[in-house]
Amino acid sequence: MAPKKRMSFAEAVDRLESIVNQLDQGEVPLEESFILFEEGVELAKFCSAKLNEAEKKIEKLSKDGLGKLAAIPLETDDE
Repeated sequence: MAPKKRMSFAEAVDRLESIVNQLDQGEVPLEESFILFEEGVELAKFCSAKLNEAEKKIEKLSKDGLGKLAAIPLETDDE
């Protein structure tokens, strides 16, 4: 089940956490576990895409050598 286009990031994370909790309990039948796992993978992809999209939008303004404002990408932990 792919995330609904109108699903927010927070809703997707909440649903993903719910799926993880259900699977962690180990009481879900095998067939349902596969369905939940598949949905979880789709939700994880959706959340990752949303985070990447947000990261690209986050910039800090800084003055360049000529005193003009320039958009500089926000530093991340993996740099």
